[in-house]
Amino acid sequence: VMTEPVAEMCERLVKAVNVIMDPETNQTLRLEALKFCEEFKETSSLCIPCGLKLAAKTQPAVIRHFGLQILEHVIKYRWNNMQVNEKVQLKDCAMQLLSTGTSSVLQEESHIKDVLSRITVEMIKREWPQNWPDMLKEMEALTSQGEAQTELVMLILLRLAEDVITFQTLPTQRRRDIQQTLTQNMDSIFTFLMAILHINVEDFRKTVCVDARVYCRVSVATLNTLAGYIDWVSLAHITNNNCQLLEILCLLLNEPELQLEAAECLLIAISRKGRPDERKPFLLLFGDVAIDVILSAAQSVAPLTIYRRYIFLKRLCQVLCAMGSQLCFLAVSTDIEIPPNLCKYTEALMAFTTHTSHFLKMSTLQTWGALFRHDVLSKDPVILEMAKKYMKTCMTNLIKTGYPSRNDHPSCMYSSVDFDSDEDFHSFSVVFRAQQSDMLRLACRMAPLEAFQIAAEWLQFQITSPVDVGDSTTSSGGLCSMLSPSVTQWDAETIFMECMVGQIFKHLETEVITELLQALLKYETKDPLILSCVLTNTSALFPFVIHRPHLLSLVLDKLFRAVTFETSQNKMVPRTRAVKNVRRHACSSIIRICRDYPDFLVPCFDIFYEHTKKLLASDPTITYMEKCSLMEALVLISNQFKDFEKQKAFLDELLAPVVADWTSEDLRVLATPAMYLSFIGADQVLTEKTREAEAITCNRARLSFCLFVLSGVIKRAKWPSDMEEAKAGGFVVGCTSGGEPIYRNPCTSIFLAMLPNLFVLIRTQISLFLPENMARLSETFSAAHEIMDQEKNVVLGISQPLLDIYDSPVYKSNLERMQGFFATIYDICFHALGNACQSLLQEFYSIEGLTQEISTSVFGTFDHVPDHRLRPMIHILFIHSSLVQYCPPEYHESLLCPLLGPLFAYILQVGIVQRLTWAENNVRAYFWINIGVVILKDEMITDTVQAVATAHATELTELGKCLAKHESIYMSLLTLSFTAISWKDTTICNRSSSLLCWTLLRPATAGNLLPEAVTWFFTSVLKALQVHGQHEVCNNTLNQLAMLIYEALRPRYAELRTVMMQVPNINMDSLDQYDHKLLDPKAQKAGEKKRKDQFKRLLAGTIGKALCEQFKKEVHIKNLPTLFKRPKDEKDIMNETLGLAALFAPTTEAL
Repeated sequence: VMTEPVAEMCERLVKAVNVIMDPETNQTLRLEALKFCEEFKETSSLCIPCGLKLAAKTQPAVIRHFGLQILEHVIKYRWNNMQVNEKVQLKDCAMQLLSTGTSSVLQEESHIKDVLSRITVEMIKREWPQNWPDMLKEMEALTSQGEAQTELVMLILLRLAEDVITFQTLPTQRRRDIQQTLTQNMDSIFTFLMAILHINVEDFRKTVCVDARVYCRVSVATLNTLAGYIDWVSLAHITNNNCQLLEILCLLLNEPELQLEAAECLLIAISRKGRPDERKPFLLLFGDVAIDVILSAAQSVAPLTIYRRYIFLKRLCQVLCAMGSQLCFLAVSTDIEIPPNLCKYTEALMAFTTHTSHFLKMSTLQTWGALFRHDVLSKDPVILEMAKKYMKTCMTNLIKTGYPSRNDHPSCMYSSVDFDSDEDFHSFSVVFRAQQSDMLRLACRMAPLEAFQIAAEWLQFQITSPVDVGDSTTSSGGLCSMLSPSVTQWDAETIFMECMVGQIFKHLETEVITELLQALLKYETKDPLILSCVLTNTSALFPFVIHRPHLLSLVLDKLFRAVTFETSQNKMVPRTRAVKNVRRHACSSIIRICRDYPDFLVPCFDIFYEHTKKLLASDPTITYMEKCSLMEALVLISNQFKDFEKQKAFLDELLAPVVADWTSEDLRVLATPAMYLSFIGADQVLTEKTREAEAITCNRARLSFCLFVLSGVIKRAKWPSDMEEAKAGGFVVGCTSGGEPIYRNPCTSIFLAMLPNLFVLIRTQISLFLPENMARLSETFSAAHEIMDQEKNVVLGISQPLLDIYDSPVYKSNLERMQGFFATIYDICFHALGNACQSLLQEFYSIEGLTQEISTSVFGTFDHVPDHRLRPMIHILFIHSSLVQYCPPEYHESLLCPLLGPLFAYILQVGIVQRLTWAENNVRAYFWINIGVVILKDEMITDTVQAVATAHATELTELGKCLAKHESIYMSLLTLSFTAISWKDTTICNRSSSLLCWTLLRPATAGNLLPEAVTWFFTSVLKALQVHGQHEVCNNTLNQLAMLIYEALRPRYAELRTVMMQVPNINMDSLDQYDHKLLDPKAQKAGEKKRKDQFKRLLAGTIGKALCEQFKKEVHIKNLPTLFKRPKDEKDIMNETLGLAALFAPTTEAL
């Protein structure tokens, strides 16, 4: 009989829940109702009776769910304070709810079933098996009461496995007790589950009325529960009775209502790892029955409208791939024969490779790769035949179709399910094509002749086929778009050709390839997208030109004509993106050929040179980038002169106009910001094209050309790699003190002539960010120094629209052009310096006054330079390449110390100031800290792997030791490193704590440190633990760092113990014991691992919580007396005869 207070409270709770769930409720009322419900669950003594009343079947589903939530809350947060009789009463009520408190299987709400299972599992986690030994029997008894109870039992067993094994939401001892009890009873559990599955599947097959859905629902729940156990139980339970479980799961693949869950169970089972003898039974899946079922399921066709069917196909594809992994693993063993049904298996796998869905195609690629690479299977005739079939399949799969926004291909329907946008599909396609290319190379290596035949026939077909521009909505002016059928076909053929060429050199006669190359060179097209593919094919086949030199002139002619390619005679119309890409492609192809085959091009160098000079002089439409590319190609060939004077004379002649222009009187304007801004037009208001605007554009192009040529030539000009050839050619001028040769570069004089103005331009560029120079920008260009939209899109991960028409002219505003100019000039200046560091070496570092020039120009002022402009300077000069990496040791003291010292001091200053004023997430400070960490990691520390594993794991390089000699630099580095670890950036923390802190601090520990400094170092690490300790990687490195500092300095600095005593919840006895073993030389020292664990426990109180855990209410589950405690062995081992003397006795009888 319900008491009056319970009935009254239930009525109030019902009203509150209705207020919360009513969409028309005022927000204030909803919050008040929510607060009332939460306070009731936390404080009321009527929770259990109210929860039971509200959970009655007569209540609406929302009220029932809230009543059950109240019971769950009581169990989770009040269980430890309840009396035994209260626990028993609540457990009995919960079991009664399972028995009679629900509707039928099909009628009951899923969220009611879920919360009922949670309630039961929460009690199991607290009381089983010690205080509830008959739990499994009670669950089994429940299943005899009906299908609804059977489904609930399945949900309970599944949630129990997830909480204990998967999510591990219990204390260690409770989890161990429950897991070991489950393992002990696994035979009976599996027998029980298999029986439930068998009964309900048979009833489902026999029943044709509505009741069949009942048995189907229970069967699905049973399969889901099996999936939760198959992942971790012993393999013996899966392979018992000649793999009966796997056989049943295979047969269920033919049941449309159960096939998805069966496939998921099968996937988990077949993906298990283990010893070869444990995994050998999986080969039964290659038997006739199983493979026929899988093959029929793979080849069956179903419309996409059945979404569940598509998900099933994905799971079945994963099953086949897992079977392939097991086969590859087991086939290594000599006592295992290749399954006779391997042909059927590969046919099933190929069915997915040829499926319309791109996702399914991609899912099979790794398995094909494993088969093609396998030492045994790759030689099997079945796999060889499938390699040929795979190559033919690639002819279709490489064609880029299936954009989710379109409806011009069957795959579009699947893509609309798998991808949210065309951008997502494009990102997927890039990875998909790369993986296809890798597999195609493997297949071509296995069958090179067939690969060439396919590629040759495909190329011939493309050459002879008329151009198909496709839908008029995607093309204009008779030219193709990226989606035109001809372009997609040419694009796919190009990828196939590139993958094939590298695998056929040793297998084909050059005559056959010569005919193919001649046909390609004769092919003419005015479509830029197709021409780009033709150029790629030409570059791919160029290695065969070496054997047919008479084709070289035809190839170069093809490439040079592409450099000047145009589709419109109207010079006033900007070039389309496709035309720009073709011209850029041709220049890149020329550079690539000159880079890879310079010896082959040396005999025709004069012709190449004359042709280039004629092209540069006669074609006014060629851009400065294209001019620079052609000049770089000439420099690459000239490297094969192997004669310093000859190459220097050529470079002087080639670059004479550039040097003259760069050093002319006109460019003295670079020295003054105001004159420089006027020279490039940044202080003028421009609204339309005028003669003045064109002159300003020419000025900008003039500067860009000079800088690109300088950077490119320095990068490409090299001395011979062979020492003897370098000496004979006059490139070696002496030796260093260590015996290393000192080379001279033929372009050094050119660089030295252009260097003064380069420093002047860098100084001016950096000073442009000063307020007075920013004010000089006109209204048109006031935003010229801001981040360009393209750069913003890169940072935000936004790609440009993929389906844009490529034949539309590329128009840019005056502001966009000015932004691009500033960004390009800024970057290329530092690239030129970086390339000089790498190419000139001693000749660069020995330049008189270099330190002063870099300090005044590059490091003139940082305060006003925005982050996006600081990044290229620091990245190019100090991180990615050059100034630090290639500096000879003899210049460390004179060059790098004066440069890096102020840089580190500024990093520290900016980091501290901005951390205090702009909060801890300031982007600029983070950027600077990252720069400092990366420089030190790359250049100062020799061993970057396990940097703090031991006290002697890392040492400073020569540069590091040189920097450490300067007290100011050394202190900046120490302070920076120990400050960085407490910033809210886990990457910085991990780098600094693992690579820098101890490596830098260890040399100082041998001397006398101030107690305040020792305390600060140690406290900094503890503070970092408070910030980052919840991250396992950072936790390990910081604990190791703290232990190294404590053990090294504690014997001399008692202040460290004072700091340790302030750690929250520290065990003082454990601290005393640790100190005793550390300080007492006679005490027995523990092993390193044990010391680490002890010290980690001492610092446990410093570990901060992640933000997601800070406001979470703690759930406390008490440990019960363990059932599996192993008794100690009471035997006296010292007095026991172990038989060792007999084992090593010299007599044969002892053995």
